[in-house]
Amino acid sequence: MPVSLPLALLAPTSATQRLIQRLSDNTFAGIHQLAWFDWAMLIPYFAILVVLSVYGIHRYEVIRTYFKHRRNAVKEPPVRFEHLPPVTIQLPLFNERYVTERLIEEVLKIEYPKELLQIQVLDDSTDDTAPFAEALVERYRTIGYPIEYHHRSNRHGYKEGALQEGLETATGEFVAVFDADFCPPADFLMKTVHFFADPQVGVVQTRWSYLNRDYNFLTEVEAMLLDGHFILEHGARSRSGLFFNFNGTAGILRKSMIADAGGWQHDTLTEDSDLSYRAQLKGWRFMYLPGLDCPSELPVEMHGFQVQQSRWAKGLTQVAKKLLPSILKADLPKRVKAEAIMHLTPNISYPLMIVLSMLMLPVMIVRFYMGVWEMVFIDLPLIAASFWSISLFYVTAQKELYPKHWKRSILMLPMLMAIGVGLTIINTRAVLEALLGVQTAFARTPKYAIGDRPVNLETKKYRRRSGWLPYAEILMGTYFLAMNVFAIETYNYFAIPFLLLFVFGYYWAGFGTLYQEHQNYLRSLKQSKLELARTA
Repeated sequence: MPVSLPLALLAPTSATQRLIQRLSDNTFAGIHQLAWFDWAMLIPYFAILVVLSVYGIHRYEVIRTYFKHRRNAVKEPPVRFEHLPPVTIQLPLFNERYVTERLIEEVLKIEYPKELLQIQVLDDSTDDTAPFAEALVERYRTIGYPIEYHHRSNRHGYKEGALQEGLETATGEFVAVFDADFCPPADFLMKTVHFFADPQVGVVQTRWSYLNRDYNFLTEVEAMLLDGHFILEHGARSRSGLFFNFNGTAGILRKSMIADAGGWQHDTLTEDSDLSYRAQLKGWRFMYLPGLDCPSELPVEMHGFQVQQSRWAKGLTQVAKKLLPSILKADLPKRVKAEAIMHLTPNISYPLMIVLSMLMLPVMIVRFYMGVWEMVFIDLPLIAASFWSISLFYVTAQKELYPKHWKRSILMLPMLMAIGVGLTIINTRAVLEALLGVQTAFARTPKYAIGDRPVNLETKKYRRRSGWLPYAEILMGTYFLAMNVFAIETYNYFAIPFLLLFVFGYYWAGFGTLYQEHQNYLRSLKQSKLELARTA
C-alpha cells in the first residue's frame, strides 16, 4: 500500500534541504511564532505525555511501597488448623489436548488426605481433548484417586461459567484453581490452606514461575513482564494493605467468600479481577505468598502472546468500567481508591500511544522550526516519568528475584520495550471494545507442553490466524522508519534510538507473526502430502 508522506521522506528533497538550512540559522528559531496548527499538534501531544507520565510515576511509587513494606512479606500462617478442612481442586479445560495429561498427573501428586480432597476436571472441550480427558480421569478414578470428570455441552460463561457450575457439586470448604498449563508443586495445599484458619482470609495467591522461560527471546521478555507484576505490584499491594487481585490460577479461595461476593460472573473477560475487587469491597482479606511458586507455560509465538495480553487488557478495562463507581463510593481510604484506579486503568495508555504515534511526525516538524533545545526542560521530566520508570521497574523486579543473575535483564530492556510497542494495536482494539461495550468470546491461549528447549511444532494445532493485525503493525513500523529518516535529515539524533524501538517493535510483531504463519502453512502442507501418500 503506497504511503505518500513516509516515502517522500526517504530521500532528501529541496524542501527538506531548505528546512535544514533554516535550522542552521540561529536567528530563525528565535523569531518563529507558533501558529494555530502548531498548538493543535503540541497541546494534545504533551497532554498525552502527561497522562502517560502519571502511570510512569506510579511505577516509581510501587517500587517505593515495595521496599517500604518489604518486611511485611508473609511466609508462614500465624495460626494453623487442628484438623485439615476438605478442599476441592478445579481444573478448567478447553481444547487443551497437549497439556491435559501433564496437568492431571501433577495435580494427583499433591500431598493431602484423599478423603478430604475432591478433584474436578471441568472440560468444555469441543475436540478430541474431551474423550481423552474423560478416559484419563476414569483410569485414575478406578485406582482410587478422588477425581471426577464434568463435561458441558455448551460454553456458557466460558471459564467462569465452568467454575461456577463446578461449585454446585464442590465438597470442599476451599477451592484451588489451576489452568491447564500449570504444574502445581506437591506441597501446594499444605503451604496454603492453613492461612484460612483466619476466618477473614478469602484468597491465597501464589507466584507464577515458568517452565519455558528460556525457550526464546519472547518467552524471556514475557517472564520479565510477569515478574514485575508478581514481585513488585503484588508485593507492594499485599504488604501495604492495598487491594490486589487473584490471578485466576495457582491460588486457593474460600468457597463461602465466592458466594458472598456474588459468585463467578461472566460479564468481563478477567473474572478473577472482577471477583477479587467485589470480595475485597465486602471486607475479605487476600494473602500473597511470593515464596511459593507454581510453574506454568508461556506462549512461544508472538500472536498467541498478543491474544493473551489483549484478553487481559480488555478484561481489566471491563472491570474498571464495572466496579470503579462502586470503589469510589465505598468507605475506603483514599490511597486504596487511588491504587485501585491505577491498577484497573493502565491499559488506556495503549490508545493514547496510538494517538501519540500519529502526532509524533507533525510535532517533530513543528519543533524543527522552534529549535532543537526549545522544550528540553519539558521533555526530559516527561520522558523520565514515562519511559525511564519502565526500565527501573523491571530491572528492580529481576534483581529482587534473581540477585545473582539480574544483570542480563538490563540487556533485555530494549526487547521488553519493543514487545510493549508490538502490543499497542491489538490492545488498543481491546480497550476500545471494552469501553464501547463490545462483547467477544473468550480467546484461549494455545499451550503445547513445551519446556525450555525448542521442539518440533509440526503436529501442533490450536493456532489462531492473525488477520489484518500484522499488516497494520508493519505499516506502523514503516511510519516510524520514515520518522527516523526525517530525524537524521534534521540532525535530531537524540530521537533516533527511541524511534528505532518503535520500528523494531512493530516489525518484530508484524513480520514475526507472518513468518510463523507461513511456517505453519508449509508444515501443514507437508503433513497433508504425507497423509495423502499413505492413503494412495
